[in-house]
Amino acid sequence: MNTATTSGGTLEPVILDATGVMSDPDLGARFAESAHRILADLVRGGAALGWVEPPAPGEVAELLAHVTAAAHAGDAALRAAYVGRRLVGLGYWLRYARATHRPHADLEKLAVDAGAHGLGIGRALTAALIADAGRAGIEVLTLDARGDNANALHLYESLGFREYGRLPDFVAVGAQRFDKVFSMLDLRQER
Repeated sequence: MNTATTSGGTLEPVILDATGVMSDPDLGARFAESAHRILADLVRGGAALGWVEPPAPGEVAELLAHVTAAAHAGDAALRAAYVGRRLVGLGYWLRYARATHRPHADLEKLAVDAGAHGLGIGRALTAALIADAGRAGIEVLTLDARGDNANALHLYESLGFREYGRLPDFVAVGAQRFDKVFSMLDLRQER
């Protein structure tokens, strides 16, 4: 895998697709374990990723196997961000399964290692996933986020996503309640 070095000597993140990750035997072998570490640490810290408790390693491995298979079938895109040979972020979208919704996909997960926040990795991953969606003929890319996740909502808005709905106090985390915010990016306007 190639890595880019800045003039200051720090490594720049490299964004790989599913094929790029799996074609490197070392990265492919460690991908599920590395992704589990990121996801579990973020959930443990209260991140809004759809789990209340950190997911089990097998659950993450099964999820990634499903997304990778869907990506190879043209029904998903998976992106991974590496600094050097260390996974620091991942994200994916899945095409909707219903025949009437096939031109559309949902950006399901975007996770960046807490130690890599502020380096532009979330933006780079999301931009790569948007480009993948355009190449796959996706017309509308949707996502939902927890209403208190202001950084993610700002990122998505800055990349062209627009809020189209909100369910007040829909997400329950213990006694806390948060809005569920729905956003969309209409890629038909880009063509």
